[in-house]
Amino acid sequence: MADKVLAEQIAARLRREILRGKFPPGASIKERDNAIEMGVSRTPMREAIRILAKEGLIVLRHSRSPIVAQPTPKEISDAVDVLLALEYLSADLACRNATDNELAKIRSIHERIAENYNILDPLDLFELDMMLHDSIAQSTHNDAFLATYRSYLERLWRARFLSARQKRNRELVIAEHSAIVEAVEARDTEATKKAIDGHLGRLASNILPVIEEELRVDDT
Repeated sequence: MADKVLAEQIAARLRREILRGKFPPGASIKERDNAIEMGVSRTPMREAIRILAKEGLIVLRHSRSPIVAQPTPKEISDAVDVLLALEYLSADLACRNATDNELAKIRSIHERIAENYNILDPLDLFELDMMLHDSIAQSTHNDAFLATYRSYLERLWRARFLSARQKRNRELVIAEHSAIVEAVEARDTEATKKAIDGHLGRLASNILPVIEEELRVDDT
């Protein structure tokens, strides 16, 4: 159990370092060097790398160091289409199955974002935003759905962070989140889906230009 927890902690640190750009797309994640830098053994480091590979942040290579993934625009666009469908399903199931305590937790995360929006580090703010969406998904009480949802949420983790970092607008984000939270609290499926569409309907058009620009820079 201790090794599993340590591996998850290492994965969380590596994930943040990838998002911050310490390890750009195509960069090698050297197991031995990173284990030494973090003061851990290679076993939990190896497991942490496997965790990030399952999320799509890292690509494993036979007999070579893994590298940070760089999905193509088409791969990202396809994943966005699936994630949006899952977000709508999340709204439907959450409106039906969320407990009062879960609704209170969703409201609490929304309020933390609103209160701290202008003072939080962009990565901390992004992780809170993802926590809000994940909390709605957890309230569906559908394990099969949740596993699929999280796999696509993780697959788009880096792309969404790059997009969110460049498009910070407190008033818009808070208003969109508020509409989602209020609709879920009212258990109004149609209103929740409409609010999610208002918040995420532009996801592909926001993400793809950032990724395409990154690819152009890499090619120069």
